[in-house]
Amino acid sequence: MTAISSRSPTRPPVPFVLCADDYGLSPGVSSAIRDLIDRGRLSATGCMTVTPFWKDHATWLTPYVDQVDVGLHLTLTDQQPIGAMPRTAPGGRLPSLGALMRLAYSGRLDAGEVDAELNRQIDAFESALGRSPAFVDGHQHVHQLPTIREAVIRALTGRLKEKKHLVREPYLRSCHDSASSIAARGIAIPKTFFVSMLSGGLRKLARKHTIATNKSFRGVYEFSRPVPFGTMMDRFVEDLPAPRAGIALVMCHPGIPDDALRAVDPVVEQRRVEYEWLGGHGLPALLSKRNLRLSRFRE
Repeated sequence: MTAISSRSPTRPPVPFVLCADDYGLSPGVSSAIRDLIDRGRLSATGCMTVTPFWKDHATWLTPYVDQVDVGLHLTLTDQQPIGAMPRTAPGGRLPSLGALMRLAYSGRLDAGEVDAELNRQIDAFESALGRSPAFVDGHQHVHQLPTIREAVIRALTGRLKEKKHLVREPYLRSCHDSASSIAARGIAIPKTFFVSMLSGGLRKLARKHTIATNKSFRGVYEFSRPVPFGTMMDRFVEDLPAPRAGIALVMCHPGIPDDALRAVDPVVEQRRVEYEWLGGHGLPALLSKRNLRLSRFRE
């Protein structure tokens, strides 16, 4: 990856991971992400291996798997699972986020079904790309929920740890950020606090099992009421931690709207906004202004 970077006469640029979520969701989303990777505008992407597009779209990523972090975007909402989940997806379709959260926090989520589906999604990733995921996170942050987070930890300390010779040891996305940073940014404060609050149990498990995680998490905003994307990105990166404190991760959702996307996801036109900003002059100018560079997690 020929990543965009800036140079300072007084200090080296601060690295951070810029990760595009939802690869494989639709042709337009995958095309936009692949284009941005090709131009050095991203350093990671999370893949949805449950979708009918995954096998074909995985071939587009093959030239880049050693240049950016390619991870599993665990999907347990709104899609068709890879295998049968009679209790969780009795009609052959995964529940909404709200319904999944109710199952998780009431202790009614079937751990066996979650484990099996997570492993099927990892299988689909490895079969298509010939390697284990560089990281694991969750579509709509579901990897933080009770029962699901334990399944993710089991995968990271079990099968994925055993296969780490195929790729650098996988890391885990943490959605935690400090309350002071969230308040100072002023972007979707209630939503960002809520997402960060959900991370508590997963962070404890990660520490217990010495699983690497990002230091800070940015990129949450209200898709239905966004402020200009460049303004939000500037706020997301204005106080990134120094490298010695751990690397930060900023998520994004670029895409080219198409009918397949409109059929499965409410976030459509805002993806184009992100894609055009990330692919235009905005990102290089921001990196120069803030003395930053895009980085993989372990660089």
